[in-house]
Amino acid sequence: MLTSSPARPDRFNLARCCLEQNARLRGSKVGLTVVDGAGGDTLALTFAEVEAAVLALAGGIEGLGFPAGSRIVIRMGNEVDTILLFFAIIAAGHVAVPTSMMLTGDEARFVVANSEAAAVVLGKEAAHERGYGEALAIGPDRLAELKRAAPLAGYADTAGEDPAYLVYTSGTTGKPKGVVHAHRVALGRRPMHSHWLDLREGDVLLHAGAFNWTYTIGVGVLDPWFCGAAATLARDVSDPSLWAEIIRRHGVTIFAAVPGVYRQILKRGLSDDRALASLRHGVAAGEALPTPLLEEWRERTGREIYEAFGMSEISTFVSSCPSAPARPGSPGRPQPGRRIVALPPEGGETPVPQGGTGLLAVHRSDPGLMIGYWKRPDEEASAFRGEWFVSGDLVSFDEDGYMRHHGRDDDVMNALGYRVSPLEVEEAVAGHPSVAEVGVTEWRARADLSLIAAFVVLREGAEPDEQGIADVCAARLAAYKRPKVYHFVEKLPRSANGKLLRRRLADTVAAT
Repeated sequence: MLTSSPARPDRFNLARCCLEQNARLRGSKVGLTVVDGAGGDTLALTFAEVEAAVLALAGGIEGLGFPAGSRIVIRMGNEVDTILLFFAIIAAGHVAVPTSMMLTGDEARFVVANSEAAAVVLGKEAAHERGYGEALAIGPDRLAELKRAAPLAGYADTAGEDPAYLVYTSGTTGKPKGVVHAHRVALGRRPMHSHWLDLREGDVLLHAGAFNWTYTIGVGVLDPWFCGAAATLARDVSDPSLWAEIIRRHGVTIFAAVPGVYRQILKRGLSDDRALASLRHGVAAGEALPTPLLEEWRERTGREIYEAFGMSEISTFVSSCPSAPARPGSPGRPQPGRRIVALPPEGGETPVPQGGTGLLAVHRSDPGLMIGYWKRPDEEASAFRGEWFVSGDLVSFDEDGYMRHHGRDDDVMNALGYRVSPLEVEEAVAGHPSVAEVGVTEWRARADLSLIAAFVVLREGAEPDEQGIADVCAARLAAYKRPKVYHFVEKLPRSANGKLLRRRLADTVAAT
């Protein structure tokens, strides 16, 4: 599907775009609400208060004297300052690097070192951590001092093409790679607003994700603020029934989550359908939305869930919405303004015919597309084919433009909306002394559930030690990267030249 893309701006600051006009035109409107599911106080900040808090933090950061464009890693959990700091770093002309608190200390230290960060901000959960090399470690006490600094006089005069934030995602090489996004990405997200979220100024959008996740920061905060709408986040929601109560209490009109959260709500948290009276619809991304789940949600709530497909390099760009209703087996159509095609896996820039299967590709003119991969010139070069950024996703488009996903052309896995390299997981599993060989892949436990599975060949004389291997993985990998299933097999499938055939790993279980 070929359409024109939004223009790229010259001078542009992402934080200013999201905050300045809201503070001026909607200063007294609540812009950010943080709900504590454990019974703590609810925090509500007006747009004027949000901008004041961000500029105060930005002033404190500016006082540290870092060169413009320095990387600052955010190692924080579900804290209000996680959000404020993300925008403050960008407002000050630096590059925000949000990270998941599920990362182990060693994984976080890799991000700090690889990004050549000037500083790492440690939240309450990470305040005890050490070993971040030359990066300035800013703990809670030092952060409190920064917040009391003189506010930044004005937003940094950045170019639209300047880096604004850097996120790390798994690729095919094992070590996470940094994806660099420019300030202009805020404009590149505009097709999502009308053609997925159906986002309006009067909306209250509630996101169910962790505050440090780019799905949450983007869809849960950046997008509502771009449109003048209110952002609502929640933490410590262990009981799924609380989601309906939060929706009712705060007049939520759009709910954003991964499909698994909707499944939990239907199973254990929807005793009173009237709690959803304010809700216009839900949206889902991160993993495929199973058709039975969508149908049950429709039947029990009378509302839609609009699905979207995306990736770290460009966020979501294929979606369903009120004007493009969901179809079973498809996440939707390319959003207007995007140039999206399927290219032949073997090469070339001529799209495959309608209905044919090819590699999903995005035109490099899209302002939502990344600047590139951080310090990975070879991978960056291989990701582009002429004027197209080419993903590893095999897809086809039908006569109405709806996309069908046919799996990955590489071995990268999807876990809870995060991309995970099997090489990274295999390296961790192999750290257990009983393991001779290991192969890791996604394993379908049932039609609507895929898990990361490790297929292990034991050393001669060793006994299966699933708990021991799991403990090794827990010490080395974030929780979402760890295998959820272990299969102990006699041998791994390999090609004639000895290459591990991950797509055939599941066959080894059937053969035993």
